[in-house]
Amino acid sequence: MRQTIVDVKNGMRTSPAEYVHASPNYQDAFWVLVPLGGNEFSLVESLQLDLHSIIAATCNFSEGNKIGEGGFGSVYKGTLHDGQMVAIKRLSESSRQGLKEFRNEVAVVAKLQHGNLVRLLGFCAEEEEKILVYEFVPNKSLDYFLFDREKQGQLDWLMRCKIIRGIARGLLYLHEDSRLRIMHHDLKASKVLLDEDMNLKIADFGMARICGVNQSRGNTRRIVGTYGYMSPKYALLGDFSIKSDVYSYGVLILEIISGKKNSSFYQSDYAESILSYAWRLWTDGRPLELTDQALGKSFHQNEVTRYIHVGLFCVQEDPADRPMIGTVLHMLTNFSVLLPIPKRPAFCVRSRTGQSTSELGREAVQSSSKSMPSSVNEVSITELYPR
Repeated sequence: MRQTIVDVKNGMRTSPAEYVHASPNYQDAFWVLVPLGGNEFSLVESLQLDLHSIIAATCNFSEGNKIGEGGFGSVYKGTLHDGQMVAIKRLSESSRQGLKEFRNEVAVVAKLQHGNLVRLLGFCAEEEEKILVYEFVPNKSLDYFLFDREKQGQLDWLMRCKIIRGIARGLLYLHEDSRLRIMHHDLKASKVLLDEDMNLKIADFGMARICGVNQSRGNTRRIVGTYGYMSPKYALLGDFSIKSDVYSYGVLILEIISGKKNSSFYQSDYAESILSYAWRLWTDGRPLELTDQALGKSFHQNEVTRYIHVGLFCVQEDPADRPMIGTVLHMLTNFSVLLPIPKRPAFCVRSRTGQSTSELGREAVQSSSKSMPSSVNEVSITELYPR
């Protein structure tokens, strides 16, 4: 069924794609979906695979074919009957939607195609199973190279620049250029995959839609993400927007430059997080000390400093102070653009009790904790995702 959107507030009646372009702030409107006749049903049917084929492709989900596991489920390498290699994600019970809603959301996400996104090829929904089939990306994930002392050298500065800009291009497509505004919700190094030519592809975009997290709201009780990459307001209060992805992207920029994982700073005496570490070096006038030693001297100092500047700009505590991802990409590719002076970023860390706290918002959190809604925090622990 095709759907049209009726905007009760503005009296508009149009298709979802037209509505997004006509009203960029559609999240602030009151709208309902009205089903109409269309060809979406045939698209869903073309994407559907039977469970028998999935079982055969993965050798009955054997441990030998398992290549990743996280908050949404396990990932297996598989070979379809035509010889095509694929990555098969077997969803856990985190997908709380009915079959019809699941199929419709898969159809939406499958339409999103960009050179820096992993392609969703199909799905299976049989016998209580919900399964997604992705293109296979052979070179594992960015964290496999970035945080391994023996492999870091394979990522020279030109490669890291390419990865940083490519992630921004993928997010720009999701946030602004796709038919619908899609938020990733869990961007981190393990969600950036590398193909045989070391070109990056963002994985797991659209999982929030597929698993029933309402993206038209600004607040959720069901928090999906990873501590250290979630913006403080999202981690603490459930408030989210596309600026939440920008925050995660800023953390990732600093990780790519430093070769250090944000979680490596937890409970250390050196720094609370990569943000506090980078900010201290920045305010001391020593930003280049953040740079990964594996890079040697194979970079331009002004370029690295600018990328660190942009990273700090993305992790501002107030979402209004963070740039849109399109602006970020412009800053990274046009050195004539003057950059605003960053403010002290929000340091969102895990305490010894496992609770998420913000250094800048601790008092506010404590005063409002009794009235805060409870959250189901699906913290992802995935190391390797669909490839």
